[in-house]
Order: sequence, then C-alpha cells, then structure tokens
Amino acid sequence: MSPTRGKILLVHGASSAGKSTLCKALQNALPEPFWHYSIDHLRDSGVLPRARFRCGDFRWAEHRAAFFTGFHHSVVAFAEAGNNLIVEHIIETAAMKESLVRLFSPFDVYFVAVHCPLDELERREKARGDRPLGDARRDFATVHTFGPFDDEVDATRPLSENVAQVLSGWQARSALAQRAFTAPPAS
Repeated sequence: MSPTRGKILLVHGASSAGKSTLCKALQNALPEPFWHYSIDHLRDSGVLPRARFRCGDFRWAEHRAAFFTGFHHSVVAFAEAGNNLIVEHIIETAAMKESLVRLFSPFDVYFVAVHCPLDELERREKARGDRPLGDARRDFATVHTFGPFDDEVDATRPLSENVAQVLSGWQARSALAQRAFTAPPAS
C-alpha cells in the first residue's frame, strides 16, 4: 500500500529575503508535520565539498545543473513517500519553474513568493556575511518574474502577519480558481 502523497509549500524569494525565517515559523504553526527542506540545509550539512569548489579542485559551474536536478527530484521522492514539505528555494529561470511545475504536478503545491525591497535585501546580505555580496541584487532582478503565485508576502511586515496570511491561504487553497503550480496540459 502506497502512502498518501505529501503536500508541498514552496517558498520562493531572493537570497536574504527571509525565506528561512518564514519557513521555520510556518513549520511551527502548521497543524500537521512538515519537513523544512532546502539547498542551504544540504550545503550546511557538508553534503557539498564546498572547500574543494572554493580552492578550485572542482568547478561549481560544471556540477551546478546536476545538483539542482538532484535536489528537485529529491523533493519528489520525499513527497511521494508521504512527507509534507516546506521547500525553501530560489527559482532562477522560467525553464526551472516549468520543470518544477512538471515534476511537482502530482502534488498539492502552494507557491509562496517572499518579497523584500532591494535596499533591505542588500542590508541583510551584508549583515549575515555568509553569501557573496551581489547575490541578493541578482536575484531581486529576476525571481519574481516567474509567477503567478498562490500567495505573496512582504518580508518587511511582521513575521506573525506573514505566517497568518500564508496559513490562511494554505487552508483556503482548494477554493482558488487557478493554482500557480498547475501543470500544462500534456502535448
């Protein structure tokens, strides 16, 4: 007997927008268990040989596409096994979003955009010190061009308000006329 498919809250925004903070708060507020899953978790756990990439033993550009493909397929594997997920991600291109829509089409996906003004993104990026300066600016220019979204929050608002908004939208999602992560018809 196969388990019930997991549900996916996909939280998307620029680097330093506050996605991790929102995801942790959502995880604590949801009425059922959700695993918080992100590329940062993999990076910080030591999965990636970061020192070897930094010193030039390996070229990240040669391995990046395969890493992202693997990450996306791992989300599918977790959800197929019946795990509910809060996936924290930066969708970088229209092609990446289209691929995710196809991959995630069997699942109940709620797509949340986290917006943050550029000056605040850059302030946060500098303060955290664990990202290359400029990532937030690069992301800001493109990440929110890959809508539509099921929900959108402003990271400069109080966290409790954003959590309440996303939870309310999540609970009412079946009433949405059109969901953001609806797969295109098969051709």
